[in-house]
Amino acid sequence: MSEHIPAPARQHDPHPAQPRTVLLRGGEVHSPADPFATAMVVEGDRIAWVGEEGAADSFADGVDEVVQLDGALVTPAFTDAHVHTTATGLALTGLDLSAVGTLADALARIRAYADARPSDRVLLGHGWDTSAWPEGRAPSRTELDAATGGRPLYLTRVDVHSAVVTTALLDLVPGIRDRSGFHPDAPLTGDAHHAVRRAAYATLTLAQRAEAQAAALARAASLGIGSLHECAGPEISGEDDFTALLALARQGNGPRVVGYWAETVASAKDAERIRELGAIGAAGDLFVDGSLGSHTAHLHAPYADSPSHTGTAHLDTDVVAAHVAACTEAGLQAGFHAIGDAAISSVVDGVRAAAERLGTARIRAARHRVEHAEMLTEATLAGFADLALTASVQPAFDAAWGGPDGMYAARLGAERAATLNPYAALLKAGVPLALGSDSPVTPLDPWGTVRAAVFHRTRAHGISARAAFTAHTRGGWRAIGRDDAGVLVPGAPADYAVWRTGELVVQAPDERVERWSTDPRSGTPGLPDLTPGRDLPVCLRTVVGGRTVFGRPNE
Repeated sequence: MSEHIPAPARQHDPHPAQPRTVLLRGGEVHSPADPFATAMVVEGDRIAWVGEEGAADSFADGVDEVVQLDGALVTPAFTDAHVHTTATGLALTGLDLSAVGTLADALARIRAYADARPSDRVLLGHGWDTSAWPEGRAPSRTELDAATGGRPLYLTRVDVHSAVVTTALLDLVPGIRDRSGFHPDAPLTGDAHHAVRRAAYATLTLAQRAEAQAAALARAASLGIGSLHECAGPEISGEDDFTALLALARQGNGPRVVGYWAETVASAKDAERIRELGAIGAAGDLFVDGSLGSHTAHLHAPYADSPSHTGTAHLDTDVVAAHVAACTEAGLQAGFHAIGDAAISSVVDGVRAAAERLGTARIRAARHRVEHAEMLTEATLAGFADLALTASVQPAFDAAWGGPDGMYAARLGAERAATLNPYAALLKAGVPLALGSDSPVTPLDPWGTVRAAVFHRTRAHGISARAAFTAHTRGGWRAIGRDDAGVLVPGAPADYAVWRTGELVVQAPDERVERWSTDPRSGTPGLPDLTPGRDLPVCLRTVVGGRTVFGRPNE
């Protein structure tokens, strides 16, 4: 049987009785096994062979399917190493203010959404960002009450570390006005924010949650994403949400989902409860601090635009050390959310204290991870390298808020802002990188993420396209302890994507970087040209474990 890419998605039995063998040929296969590969054989859920077109004929008669690539590019599927799946789906299917440019427009959209959803117990929305609004402020509670007709509304800032709500939602949370982070007429942060989030999400019906999760997984598959790291926890989403998502992913109709549960561990019993939930680690968004946009990232020195404020510390060094030690002894991965320089110092100091107790070799072997890791210093960067901490980072943050005129510079001043997200220094120090989106904070957009890492707004921090691509494919697998995946070589899992794209190049972050590898004789596999302004590749097919989970129709 022979077909041409693209082909529409088909239903597949997630547990076929006999493994199918597929030959893909006539394209470009991105593989370190053969930098000139144009063909690939998949047997069941594994890559069986990668090579050049001349050798493909010997396989053609013995396979169940031949896919004619017609010049398309085959790469490993992407792994997004930091996602909030249900929230992503709600943004996709509900009220998304991420493209709104003014307060007036935001209020108009809220009013229209409320009118269109008369039966929702709580209105849910996401994405407002006042840093570019001419009004320079978030909507007031009075304005929100008027826009919603007095109904409950939960509306998160783009960073998901603060929210504006209506009076009716506050009335659903007893004692909310006594919680830390409550402000009479300003965005809620800290415990107050977490409390209203729990109350709002508790009103989701099973059907609404399933719809949101399915929408997020479908979007990921359509973008060539084969795996997601779900960063859940009691302050983010409930246990039912987490276990339902893992169950949905196990059906095998979309990307793999690897679950992290952000709750501190103090004993083997605690660790076992994390495992019983289906999580592979007590990590992800275990908050050491908050975010820069919400002024809750924990800093050593005050914010430039709030001189009396240094943010919020949620976990100190002693708690970090105890958590890492308990997880390591239980064979469980630990990790933290840390953005500000003071928060990252607490993490490094805590992990180092655990290493002094258990031995550095055991800590390094556990591959503990840190989410975001934006404000690194020379000392904390060296600590990441010494302790083999994985930096799970989001280059789209820099694309959205970096640069001399961006939100980071407004919060920190241009000098401090220029130190953020130093990807080149991390790689040079040998720190493992795993790239993600933190969706819905920034959208699922893997090639855009690679582009943002290459064309960093602070040029010295940019990395090569090859390094960024590796961090967004193989890096995510390595972050969960798998070194055999995220690459197209014989024996690796058959997780791959097929792309329509232009000329392949070997791209350095800027002209000051040595370009020896642009010569095809170097044997370095090419990647799409990601220069800003050029079209990004279009996904034609996504395959996970040998199963097609997305096929672009009508191409």
